[in-house]
Amino acid sequence: MSTQSSQHTPSLSPALALTPVLFLIGALGCSVFLFGADSSYGANQIALVLASCVAALVGRRAGVDWAQVQAGIIDGIAVGLGPILILLAVGMLIGTWILCGTVPAMIHYGVEILDPGIFYAASTMICAIVAISTGSSWTVAGTLGIGLMGIAGSFNLSPAITAGAIVSGAYFGDKLSPMSDTTNLAAAVTGVDLFDHIRHMLWTTVPGFLIAILIYALIGTGDAATPGEIEALQRALATQFDIGPHLLLPLALMLGMVYYRVPAYPAIVGSALTGALFAVLFQPEAVGRLAGDSHNALLGQVKGIWISLFNGYSSASGNTFLDALLSKGGMGSMLNTVWLIVCALGFGGALERTGILDYLLRLALRRVHSTGSLIATTVLTCLGSNALAADQFIAVALPGRMYRDAYEARGLSRLNLSRTLEDSATLTSALVPWNTCGAYMSATLGVATLHYAPFAFFNLLCPLIAVIYGAAGIAIKPAPPQAATAEDT
Repeated sequence: MSTQSSQHTPSLSPALALTPVLFLIGALGCSVFLFGADSSYGANQIALVLASCVAALVGRRAGVDWAQVQAGIIDGIAVGLGPILILLAVGMLIGTWILCGTVPAMIHYGVEILDPGIFYAASTMICAIVAISTGSSWTVAGTLGIGLMGIAGSFNLSPAITAGAIVSGAYFGDKLSPMSDTTNLAAAVTGVDLFDHIRHMLWTTVPGFLIAILIYALIGTGDAATPGEIEALQRALATQFDIGPHLLLPLALMLGMVYYRVPAYPAIVGSALTGALFAVLFQPEAVGRLAGDSHNALLGQVKGIWISLFNGYSSASGNTFLDALLSKGGMGSMLNTVWLIVCALGFGGALERTGILDYLLRLALRRVHSTGSLIATTVLTCLGSNALAADQFIAVALPGRMYRDAYEARGLSRLNLSRTLEDSATLTSALVPWNTCGAYMSATLGVATLHYAPFAFFNLLCPLIAVIYGAAGIAIKPAPPQAATAEDT
């Protein structure tokens, strides 16, 4: 890809290279204007497909034929197949975990343990601790996040703020965990030691997290549900499920598998099937109801489990709030998000194969005149890459490869680059609705990306802190004396 990009980049002008980007911005703006919050249910996908066509026309002008663009689109989509499989598996997991009582048990016990007065801050801390242990923000959102969203609903707390707190905690832990894929990628692409990279990130990560925790602690929760309402909810849960602490075992098993580095997809599928087994063992009546068979016959149990895997759980308790809370999950619930990811990654692949993305990145370097402007440009480049390429791995890898020489030319350690990549590319990926991360968090937590993004304070603060540090010269590490002449290994 990079070879083709370099061959065709010289025939691009700034106006030509910006055409697909400006078209996409206009199309997405029109989509939101016409369809509002429902724009992600098809309208945004059409905007991305049309923008891919515009990119192909620009590529044609630059000498890239359709066969090459099509190959780029296919390669771009291929990047997202792993996340798509995980997303579908999470749909299965949500369905069986509700059916077997794991999610209801998390809600039941969570409302007893968590004080609504500190709920947002506590949720952030819990997610951060688990994410550091597992190295996966996606796993935290798909397990603890589901339960915390249910608890927040039980307390009558804001779903958007809760989702923002979950995302903040999950990404804090993911960012500092040596087991995180993006943390390892940022260190690898810049050629720095992993643990040196993690230590250098503390300068921006810890202040950002502490400020975020303080904000969550100060947010009022005066509209929280009363103890009587909580007890009513617990009674309603008990009418549908046999609640007990043993139902938390699927969660413990899931976190254990991730901790021991079992790959995400088999770990999530295995946990979903464990939930199915627990449903048959401990919630046979609920399985029968879902299947439309209350006699608990073998075929009824198989049918109920099967329905939960592809269509999720459907609650019919008569309690409007509880039914909305528990009627979710299944592979089918993730298909719209898969559609969005495929269209977004296809657009990113078209930009990369035509050389447009590489050209825009290099164009950004022309405005760099100081350390502060270099770091600010890196942050903006990573944010733009998240929006255009729709994948955080590309947003880490491309700027990381491109800007290494620029940092060294200014006598700066590559640790400054690796830290900035994480402050921007890793953290802002969850704030872009069509990025794989933003789409995943929205689908898993049940809150639109643009609704929770203003409350993902940690993700918003770290890029800003990185820019401030760059402008003020705070925690900027100079290159070691030998770095200027050493060969890259």
